[in-house]
Amino acid sequence: MAEYLLSVHMVEGAPMPEPDEMQQMFEGVAAFNAELQEAGAWVFAGGLMPPDIATVVDASGSEVVMTDGPFAETKEVIGGFWVIDVADLDAALAWAAKGSAACHDPVEVRPFQTEDDSPEAAWAEHQG
Repeated sequence: MAEYLLSVHMVEGAPMPEPDEMQQMFEGVAAFNAELQEAGAWVFAGGLMPPDIATVVDASGSEVVMTDGPFAETKEVIGGFWVIDVADLDAALAWAAKGSAACHDPVEVRPFQTEDDSPEAAWAEHQG
């Protein structure tokens, strides 16, 4: 089994869905969450508050610097996520398709590193 991050991508400033569409999204995500749990693939999930209320903490230098707002200046933001534990990438991609249909937004799939993985090895494997 392997853990994957399924992150929901949203466009900041996009118009809010109509109330009936929003209700469909809530119901779809609740059903998707229940399906993940029933299948034993659920690890954790959550929705995120807007990035304009974020605080960036940088302690990489000699002082801790805190800055209001998002770290990256971008219009595409992560609106929520799931952490799942499934057999392989194909299973993660299948779950991502269901999650995307449920929340009406694109879902990115990224595997977690394991103790045996290094970023360099993962990149080399991805490049084929």
